[in-house]
Amino acid sequence: MALRRKGGRERTIDYWPGFVDALSTLLLAIMFLLTVFVLAQFILSREISGRDEVLERLNNQINELTELLALEKGGNQDLEDSFANLQAQLTNAETERSRLQQLLDKGAGTSDAATARVGVLNEELSKQKEVSQQALSQVELLNQQIAALRAQIAAVEEALQVSEARDKASQTKIADLGKRLNVALAQRVQELNRYRSDFFGRLREILSDRENIRIVGDRFVFQSEVLFPSGGATLNDAGQSEMAKLAQAVTELAREIPAEINWVLRVDGHTDNVPLSGTGRYADNWELSSARATSVVKFLIAQGVPAERLVAAGFGEYQPLAQGDSDEAKNQNRRIELKLTEK
Repeated sequence: MALRRKGGRERTIDYWPGFVDALSTLLLAIMFLLTVFVLAQFILSREISGRDEVLERLNNQINELTELLALEKGGNQDLEDSFANLQAQLTNAETERSRLQQLLDKGAGTSDAATARVGVLNEELSKQKEVSQQALSQVELLNQQIAALRAQIAAVEEALQVSEARDKASQTKIADLGKRLNVALAQRVQELNRYRSDFFGRLREILSDRENIRIVGDRFVFQSEVLFPSGGATLNDAGQSEMAKLAQAVTELAREIPAEINWVLRVDGHTDNVPLSGTGRYADNWELSSARATSVVKFLIAQGVPAERLVAAGFGEYQPLAQGDSDEAKNQNRRIELKLTEK
């Protein structure tokens, strides 16, 4: 519907900037939650990286133990070959001894020589037995070392399997966290949008018949002339009447919004770009816009709106709705904006 300002000119309602603001608010909320998600992923990734380093060290130890086992097996094979040679020599010595004993029995004349030969062979046989016994001891020691190495390898493999199982569990937790975060984000955005729609629907019913009140997307815009005297920040009678209607709508909505949704009603004060005279109460447009926003917030608190659900902000002339220095642009820029948002 056409709105009429002072001077008789007509202007139309522009809904599209509000949709842009709503999308911007939604994008900020999504970016915040995604930042939390990325931080959680970063922490879990650091933990997984540390476990990967442990696994790499365990693999290196396994390789070293495998090489030692191969060397020990080679040495064991050499000792077994030596032992086999000694057994063969011992068998030959026993055969030679038997043959000489037979010769000794047959020829008594050669018994002294045969006896000496038998003594030499007995000494050699004793030495071969000692060497053979040492070889057997070394083989037994090597078998014990091989068994210990096998036990260490089994323990390392078990630790590696446990680490792999933990890594899989961490990956599963990360995927589940992402899904739950996306679902919670979608539900939170839907709930906030629904209550925002209800709030502005009620305000449209209450305030849409006022010529100096505009609806710009998800914000209600009150012209400053409706609420305040020129250069002042004290609500006039008309302004108090409009703010009382607003307070009633806010208190009704506050009872319906769940406690887990941390919402606030932001009151923004804006001025035109005309500097204030130095004789007034306020030094510049910053102070005037902040004082007007604060005045609206205090009035809403007096009407029963919870103070923790209100935010006052002054923007001076630095966020104009209309560009230029025309009277129409200045009238549009002197305003109070109300916006329902999430902390």
